[in-house]
Amino acid sequence: MHRQKILFVAEAVTLAHVGRPLTLAQGLDDTLYEVHFACTDGYDFCFQGTPFQRWRIHSIPSRQFLHALAQGKPVYDEATLQAYVEDDLRLFDAVRPDLVIGDFRLSLSVSARLRAIPYITVSNAYWSPHVRQHYTVPSLPLTRMLPIWLADPLFRLIRPLAFASHAVPMNRVRRRHGLPSLGGDLRRIYTDADQTLYADIPQLFPPQAMPAHHGYLGAIVWAPPMDLPSWWQLPELRQDQGRPLIYVTLGSSGQSQLLPRVLHALSTLPVTVLAATAGTIELDSVPPNAHVTPFLPGDAAARRASLVICNGGSPTSQQALVAGVPVIGIAGNLDQFLNMHGIVAAGAGQLLRADRYNDDVLRQAVTRLLGDRPAQQAARQLAAVFQDYSPHARLQERMQALLA
Repeated sequence: MHRQKILFVAEAVTLAHVGRPLTLAQGLDDTLYEVHFACTDGYDFCFQGTPFQRWRIHSIPSRQFLHALAQGKPVYDEATLQAYVEDDLRLFDAVRPDLVIGDFRLSLSVSARLRAIPYITVSNAYWSPHVRQHYTVPSLPLTRMLPIWLADPLFRLIRPLAFASHAVPMNRVRRRHGLPSLGGDLRRIYTDADQTLYADIPQLFPPQAMPAHHGYLGAIVWAPPMDLPSWWQLPELRQDQGRPLIYVTLGSSGQSQLLPRVLHALSTLPVTVLAATAGTIELDSVPPNAHVTPFLPGDAAARRASLVICNGGSPTSQQALVAGVPVIGIAGNLDQFLNMHGIVAAGAGQLLRADRYNDDVLRQAVTRLLGDRPAQQAARQLAAVFQDYSPHARLQERMQALLA
């Protein structure tokens, strides 16, 4: 039987943009689909045991991406996006896919249309033009110069202009190739596709007049294959040992530099800490109540925990909520703030600012959430909703609509 070729393309500026499409690719029926996967170098450890053919494409370095976010600057300029389009077209000509699925590979909005290949993008609902958002000023140079009470309304005033400026490079590339402008709303740039699928649930990010070609996949929970640390099996690290377990990971973004302060703050509380450094920071010392390693399987760590502390991004916060565990998000960039707004509105967590981090405030948040039954109940209710979603089944339904 002829198998249709499905090409997954990951913009590997963060590990999440590799892990999500990789999880979806592994869930496809290999008797029906011939799966190909493209991303930049440096992620071989993610692909252990995967059978599909891999292809190399170029992505900007993660540090460049994160620096642009921290400065509030456009992530991609016109030349980079044009080079991406040319890279995509070479890839398409080599693979000849029947359908392409991208995760934050914005150039596919152009290249897939130029080759008339059906295109699905995986995004987050808080970037949807069809989900209302409350915008809070993220950690920017602006917030280092002004108090938040002044920076916040100023940010909301200039935010539409900033989004429009970020949309300019893509619209120029589109015009170069004879495609219409997507306008000045950055959210349209992020979500333009034949099918736009959100790795979220509507209970956290309710839709507003969402068109039929947009939809929710649910949580795409992924952890890279890895060996567990020797201390993982210690009896005191089981949930039933009395002291609450807290899973801490601040990821590879700027918040990782806060990890020593977070561990110090938690060292005075009657808790046990499981922490992952993401390989971005060396600790001079580790408090007696903490167990630290470069990487942990976040889904398994969240299932053991009573509380998860992270940077507020969707990958770790979803691992927590799928496990029915409340979240403290120490947010820095806008993506993290937007995600945490949904969680806070659902009553399942608390948002702290990375640029105003304070040990006492963190301890107060931890103490409150460990004793907050409504927050724990809200997290368990969200876990039940996540269980009702099958991302692979929902993806294949949308795939079949485009491939019919």
